[in-house]
Amino acid sequence: MAGAKPHDWSGCTFSVCQLRPESRGTVNIRSTDPMEPPSMKPNYLSAETDRICAVESIKYARRLAATDALRPYLASEYRPGPDVQTDHDILEFAREYGATIFHPSGTCKMGSDAMAVTDSSLRVRGIGGLRVVDCSIMPTLVSGNTHAPAVMIAEKASDMILAAATEESKAA
Repeated sequence: MAGAKPHDWSGCTFSVCQLRPESRGTVNIRSTDPMEPPSMKPNYLSAETDRICAVESIKYARRLAATDALRPYLASEYRPGPDVQTDHDILEFAREYGATIFHPSGTCKMGSDAMAVTDSSLRVRGIGGLRVVDCSIMPTLVSGNTHAPAVMIAEKASDMILAAATEESKAA
């Protein structure tokens, strides 16, 4: 896990992740107090596809570790460990030790459906003068780091904001 204390022995980590998870969580306001944190329920591994991907990716990492090219360099498996063999047990390991890679998105998704928070101009529905300009407007996660999409969203937002300001000044 990120930020965990390093082990006392040398080793390597096989890190697996699903690039297009189907599980969906929720973020809800709990109070009118802006200092009160929201209620967040990530619902990781709630979709069957995500559970299958978690189990199969760990099994694949094990097959890689067992190849002729890697086997001489690996003394043993620390986690999940050689006793974890069934799909059920592997899934339990994934539930216990799985973590995000710090790129959640979609909490203020852009769109025209009932779940959309922002319109195609990134304006928050029902609140004048407020836009969301970050990766939370992406309806689904991209298959890679979110830095470039965040920059592109900001560039497009700045163009839209400048265009709107120009139109307003012409109308005045």
